[in-house]
Amino acid sequence: MRYKNGKDVLPPDLLCEIQKYSCGELLYIPKREEIRASWGQLSGSKEQVNRRNVRIAESYREGKSVSDLIDEYCLSEASIRKIIYAKC
Repeated sequence: MRYKNGKDVLPPDLLCEIQKYSCGELLYIPKREEIRASWGQLSGSKEQVNRRNVRIAESYREGKSVSDLIDEYCLSEASIRKIIYAKC
């Protein structure tokens, strides 16, 4: 993301008001909540993790041990158990 000069994008009166609080410093202005994407929404990571978690829970219900799931998915025991408890 490139930085923009406030004087190029903000109305002068708003720029003066912001300068009262933060003058000459870098200032991050976050997106409004209603237009922010949630974690993994844009990349598809969230959906991939959900599919993986469903597979883990199904494997456990079918008799696979927690130890086997730890080895197969390279996750900690606590993570595997959390997934199992949430999905079962």
